[in-house]
Amino acid sequence: MAERKLLAGHAVRRVRRQAGLTQAAMAELLGISPSYLNLVERNQRPLSAALLVRLAERFDFDPRTLTSGEPAGGVDALRRRLADPMFADLEIDRHEVAEWLASAPGGAEAFARVFDRLGGAGDAAGAAPAADDPQVLVRREVERWRNHFAELDELAEGVADELRQSAADLGAALAERLRVRHQLSVRVLPAEVLPDRLFRLDLHARQLQLSELLGPAQRLQLLARQIGQSEARVPVEALVRGAGFSDRAAERLYRRHLLGYFAAAVTMPYARFLRACEATGYDVPLLARRFGTSFEQVAHRLTTLGRVGARGLAFCLLRIDRAGQVSKRFAGMSGSPVADAAGLCPLWSAFEAFARTDTAVTQLVELEDGSRWFSWAHVVHPAVGAVAGVRARYGIALLLGADQARGWAAARGTELGGEAVGIGLGCRACTRRDCGQRSAPPAGHALLVHEREGGVTPFAFAGD
Repeated sequence: MAERKLLAGHAVRRVRRQAGLTQAAMAELLGISPSYLNLVERNQRPLSAALLVRLAERFDFDPRTLTSGEPAGGVDALRRRLADPMFADLEIDRHEVAEWLASAPGGAEAFARVFDRLGGAGDAAGAAPAADDPQVLVRREVERWRNHFAELDELAEGVADELRQSAADLGAALAERLRVRHQLSVRVLPAEVLPDRLFRLDLHARQLQLSELLGPAQRLQLLARQIGQSEARVPVEALVRGAGFSDRAAERLYRRHLLGYFAAAVTMPYARFLRACEATGYDVPLLARRFGTSFEQVAHRLTTLGRVGARGLAFCLLRIDRAGQVSKRFAGMSGSPVADAAGLCPLWSAFEAFARTDTAVTQLVELEDGSRWFSWAHVVHPAVGAVAGVRARYGIALLLGADQARGWAAARGTELGGEAVGIGLGCRACTRRDCGQRSAPPAGHALLVHEREGGVTPFAFAGD
């Protein structure tokens, strides 16, 4: 926490109000001026380490509560909710949102919860999962941390350094660490022995059993994850407890995400991975080869580079299928509205990747809010062969703000200031009128049906 710039005005204000103090009275107890305290509460000044210590000493205040994130997920998460077409006429800018969070954090959190419950966090098919859906709960918690868990990264870097010293081959080093430190042997078994499993932990035999169907990258991930279950248990369980899930499935899903995060941080240690990203221009295929991982694992890792003082480019990731359903979405530090979209736009070229399985598909797009993004999409196959005669295919799509994309090798040769393709966040959230691909009117707008004329789309709608 010492290395983070803490803007925690909502937490300080809550402590003051619970103590029944005015700003002047609390400032006197803390040995600061009322004007400075006012700036802290309005998030105009960070919470310094010295002030944090005084708060802990003089009030019933646990500094660990600051790691739970801002109300409503912070300014970017709140702005994504306010990007809904029903608020289009209000023209609420970023400054107003920040002021709202600073002055009424409880109200902002209440709005976010109601919005999510009424369907503001829908899936790609447009059906809004319930607010208590385990996946919604876990994704909301990951978003609060912006998918960056500094303590796990630091711990994983230490493990990775030790592994490099013990053996040149990472897989052998991981297996040896499991054998020596955790008394677990690693055994690869034929598919017929594990017909419906990719791995199994047999504590009676003290074996981590892996299916032969797993590829090298997946094996490394599972070995590192098993190490994390023991060596990262304390920080992982602290994060799980801090999330406060009442749903057992959500708790397990979140724990699985954190262990997967730790495993990725072992195979792609933060500092080394960031240096490689900067040296290669964030070249996903090259990074996958260099670190012995898959395209998907590299793409996931790119969304976690939020270390203070050593941040990478701010990527957003979605994993989609041919029907446009989203099975994974990480906004990371990007703040991209696409990560929270209730639907996807058929004009987005990411879907073309399914017809071009050997090459990536790129596109410069512009959303209705005027933000411009460079998109890269590539099809991947899970390394487990066919299941019930079906070999799964997913599209891994990365988006990066056009203002940052000059640092991305995939964008070389693209005129980032040139013409972009206008896309929406699904037809039900899009108010563009000149779209021949529209399949439904936007939510909150009445459908207009004319008997004597017809436009480029059969879904004309009322409203500005």
